[in-house]
Amino acid sequence: MVTFIMYFNLLILCLFFACYAYQLVFVLIRFFVKRKEYQAKKQHKFAVLISARNESSVIANLLESIHAQHYPKELLDIIVVADNCTDNTAEIARQHGANVYERFNRNQVGKGYALDYAFSQIEKSVGIDYYEGYFVFDADNILDENFVAEMNKVFDNGYQVLTSYRNSKNYDSNWISAGYALWFLRESKYLNGARMTCHTSCAISGTGFLVSSKIIKKNHGWKHHLLTEDIEFSVDNIVHGEVIGYCESAILYDEQPIRFKEAWNQRLRWAKGFYQVFANYGNNLIKGCFTGRRFQCYDMLMTIAPATLLTLLTVFVNGAFLLSGLLTGNDAVFDMAAYQVINTILSVYTSLFLFGTVTTITEWNQIHSVWYKKIMYLFTFPIFMFTYIPIAICALFKKVQWTPIQHSVCKNLQQIRQ
Repeated sequence: MVTFIMYFNLLILCLFFACYAYQLVFVLIRFFVKRKEYQAKKQHKFAVLISARNESSVIANLLESIHAQHYPKELLDIIVVADNCTDNTAEIARQHGANVYERFNRNQVGKGYALDYAFSQIEKSVGIDYYEGYFVFDADNILDENFVAEMNKVFDNGYQVLTSYRNSKNYDSNWISAGYALWFLRESKYLNGARMTCHTSCAISGTGFLVSSKIIKKNHGWKHHLLTEDIEFSVDNIVHGEVIGYCESAILYDEQPIRFKEAWNQRLRWAKGFYQVFANYGNNLIKGCFTGRRFQCYDMLMTIAPATLLTLLTVFVNGAFLLSGLLTGNDAVFDMAAYQVINTILSVYTSLFLFGTVTTITEWNQIHSVWYKKIMYLFTFPIFMFTYIPIAICALFKKVQWTPIQHSVCKNLQQIRQ
């Protein structure tokens, strides 16, 4: 039994390395391969879509950052869906020049339904193809003044869907917000950035993306309503052969939770949503690994499945042996299981710390925080990631519904950069 425990954990380690070694290559690619610079021949007409539920404290700053874009105002319309609001979000949006649709539906709750409602209203009023593309933002976002112009460059080069560089409004609030922010910075720089360099598909991450009207028209609106509609949208496009682009020079600032309860609930929804996406699209991704665009299907399969599943398997098996050794008094079994658990924790902590360190060093000037917090939160970043383990376990058994996250960080672009 002791030998089994040892070889089981060795097998899991080898599987992890086999599944994710390519992400180490991604890091090297970003160090040694210069990213391509894009230029636009045309300035396209876009609509900005914002789904907002009781966001009166933050939405004005987003709208002001949109109005401050270095892009022709006549080519950029703002549409806000005030979704089940009980505050004055709609009024504030109108005061800041947005076209507002107020939606009240307690049965179909979530961002995906709000987006679909917006597209249905646009189709009725001017038609989906009145705009060439649609930006999607959350109400707590703030845009760099060149965001739209930079995204337009990549869009003009043929990408029908593309995402942006996701930074944080409140990196230095505490270890929770820093954990989120560092993960998204790493995702932007070393996942989507490397994917773009390799001409494979990137992935949408919640907010700050642009989608062509052709995609919306083909889908008859927004058809993705799982708990993680962004990942569902990404996977659905990838299995149908679409290559999602990435624009690193388009910078978006996003607010991250600072209370553990909110962070738990949000990531519980994400974990459940990943299970849903895997259940609905896993077969198509597996088939795609052997036909068509093999690597991008493999990449997305690794994104939604193995890390969580292998981690849970490791936890359950080693936990069972620990308990067995304790109850039977078999010290050899208990000691080996305990050793493997401790060794795994230290190995994963070290790996996450190194990923966080590399990201912090290369993105140092993009992280708006005092220097000592940038260093301090390197040590808490792996702990933040470890909290996904109980969340992933809970998501297996608990029914999860979409719930709004309260936003309160009221900063403009100048205040963020201070």
